[in-house]
Formats: sequence, structure tokens, C-alpha cells
Amino acid sequence: MLVGYEVALGVHSIDEPFPFWGDGLFSQWLCQHFGRPSSLNWATQIEQETSDGSTPVEEFFRLLDDYRRHAALDPKPSTSESGFPGIEYMGDTFVTLFWRQRLLGQAVHRLEDHGFRVVQLAAGQWNTERDMHAAVAAALRFPDYYGHNLDALNDCLRDVACYGGYDDSAEGAGLVLTFTDYDRFAAACPRAAQVVLDIIADRARRAAVLQRRLICLVHSNDPDIRFDPVGAMPVMWNRDEWLDPNRRG
Repeated sequence: MLVGYEVALGVHSIDEPFPFWGDGLFSQWLCQHFGRPSSLNWATQIEQETSDGSTPVEEFFRLLDDYRRHAALDPKPSTSESGFPGIEYMGDTFVTLFWRQRLLGQAVHRLEDHGFRVVQLAAGQWNTERDMHAAVAAALRFPDYYGHNLDALNDCLRDVACYGGYDDSAEGAGLVLTFTDYDRFAAACPRAAQVVLDIIADRARRAAVLQRRLICLVHSNDPDIRFDPVGAMPVMWNRDEWLDPNRRG
């Protein structure tokens, strides 16, 4: 129920305190309340601490009342906004579609207010794949040796997402790429439009492992536009056994 409520807050762009993320303020308070740290989520903690004669649901509401009294005496910033800014655009594939430009603009302003660096690109002006490469390379200050192909985009975006921009621009909370009129580019270059989003989603996921944030917001004039899944990864062998011969000895 709480996860669904948080998703609804993000979908409708409602700025409301929400302390129930896995390591949010409620979990932190529970660790203090029980007197020990825990790697378990708060629901599992409550289940394990529930004594005979009660239920986890009853214990949750009893503890919630205690937490609220504690929070009223010692107010702290909302975890959903302060601890996880932009989380509503990172929960799935790091790439989010917008139809109404007004909503895109509101999202951009919120992310800028939280310290994100926003790079805006007018995809409607790209009639060819090379137009896209030229615009992205200029916006992100790719080096002169940039190859203007999708493999080169993958390599250079890895550097930007995981290690910082080529121009050393301050990113604060993270980097946001916005594409407007992306449906026009998708109509002109459907394969490239799909691959670009796939590259971004993959690089954003890898950046998250390094505790960096990359978000992509995509505007489309077509409310029915669809893309194939992006950022999907296969189940991989470990590095020592990645080569087939290393699993035959």
C-alpha cells in the first residue's frame, strides 16, 4: 500500500514527505527504537519483533504513532526529497516519457532545485543520426576524437555518466538529459532513437552503482509512442569464468 502511494506521488508530481523508503527515516528510527542496526527492511524488522498476541500490522501502526511523536519533537527533511531527489525518474529504466511539455518543465525545475545539472536537447531538429551525434557531442563537450556513431556514443556517455563531464561542469545531485520532440527523431531514425535510449538506460544503471545519477526525460508529441525495453541486462558469468574455455577445465 505504501509503495503504491509513493508511486502515485511521483506520477502526479506531488511534493509530500514520505519516510518509508527502505533506508528512509522510518527505518532509521526503527533501528534506534530497537537499539541495534539492521540490514533488513522495516517491514521485516517489525515482523521479527512482533510478539505473541499481536500481529505485524498492529505493531506497525503502534510504532507509526511512536515515530510520529518522535518526528514532531525532532523534525527532519523528507527522505523522498532530500535523501532521494529524482527517485521517481530512476525507479524503472532511468528513461521517462512525457507528452505534456508543461509537466516536463515542472520536472526539470524540480530537479534543478535539487541540484541536478540539466542538459536540454531539441531532438525535433535531428533529421539524421549524424544530426543527433553532433548535438549530443556539443552539449556534453565530447572530445574531438568522438566518432559520431552509436558505439562512440556509448563509450563517451560512459565517461560522462560514471566519471564526470568532459567539460568538468559541476553536476551537483546528478545529470539530467532532456529530449524534446523525440517522436520526430524516432520517425526519421527509428533504430538510432531506440538505441540512444538503451545506451542511456544502461549507462545510468552503471552510474548508479558508482553512486552517481543520470536521468533521461523524453518529450513526445505522439501520446501513443512506444519503445522496446531499454537497459535490459542478461545474467552474466563471473569475470574469471566468462570465457567458455575457463568453464571446461
